Amino acid sequence: MAVRSEDRSIPSAVAKQGVSRFGELEAAVMEELWQREGWMTPGEVKDALPRGRILAYTTVMTVLVRLWKKGLLERQRDGRAFAYHPVESREQWTARRMEELLAAAGNASEALNHFVGVLKPEERDQLRRILRSGSST
Repeated sequence: MAVRSEDRSIPSAVAKQGVSRFGELEAAVMEELWQREGWMTPGEVKDALPRGRILAYTTVMTVLVRLWKKGLLERQRDGRAFAYHPVESREQWTARRMEELLAAAGNASEALNHFVGVLKPEERDQLRRILRSGSST
């Protein structure tokens, strides 16, 4: 495998955008990247996508570049192509998404109250333990 050179620069205007939901194809690509937990080239992502989804290499490459421009992926040179890796784990992304949604709520306390109300008892117990310990891990 060729030596990889890093390209972690992200256009600042794009990096400042809020976290948003993924489109269907973006979600499928992110799912593969999160599952792999390593660097993947567009060809590797294309091959890893579910068999029912036949996509052109350039389509996958375009999605990866868009996710990189949104600040969700980092990339590094891998021979003639780039390899991509998520900037944060699925759990970190989910937490950031939750934070954004809470900030957008008209009444954050009420939104939290509704959220806690739909948690399973074991999830509420875990939340209590986290709040008591002052730690998220």
